[in-house]
Amino acid sequence: MQKSRRDFFKAMATIGAVLFATAVSLSACWVLAGDCKPSSDQKGLPLNYQQILKHLRTANEVAKETAKFGHHPFGAVLVAPDGERVLMKQGNLSSIAHAETELSRRAFAQYNPDYLWGCTLVTTFEPCVMCAGNIYWANIGNLVYGVEETTLKKLTGANKNNPTMSLPCRTVFKTGQKPILVAGPFPELEGELVAPHRSFWK
Repeated sequence: MQKSRRDFFKAMATIGAVLFATAVSLSACWVLAGDCKPSSDQKGLPLNYQQILKHLRTANEVAKETAKFGHHPFGAVLVAPDGERVLMKQGNLSSIAHAETELSRRAFAQYNPDYLWGCTLVTTFEPCVMCAGNIYWANIGNLVYGVEETTLKKLTGANKNNPTMSLPCRTVFKTGQKPILVAGPFPELEGELVAPHRSFWK
């Protein structure tokens, strides 16, 4: 009986050690690799986590290119339903011609609304109420953004060229009749996406 109890506790100790090692391994994976699991809910989206990161970085390249011409450093891309192919790229043009608005309008003029429902608009920052409305009416069914609008407001401050509104895009979409899927923000890319804005808004 005593031997059985010793064997039982020995087995429990072994299992505990294995579970602890697994937990440490997963934690290390998350901290060191930074891409073992998503930091934002993407359930139902046609893009996987790696595709999301790739397209956010592509959108950021568009934003940086846009800034070279004196425009606000925002960028957006339209991704096909396969999650890979970039159909369109768009940077900010003015305080009323935002990247997401212009991309939505161009997409609606070129593609069938049923096709657009399976597409994903990927943008560096959370769309404002105007852009969210355009995404909705263009029938683009999926949205991914990198940095939330509250962070943008801190960056721009009271800059008259970008009087940021505190209204989450999810709130805008909830007032509609179509279940647009939204994923964002992705804090692991915030440093990269915010970088073009740090000197621009000073």
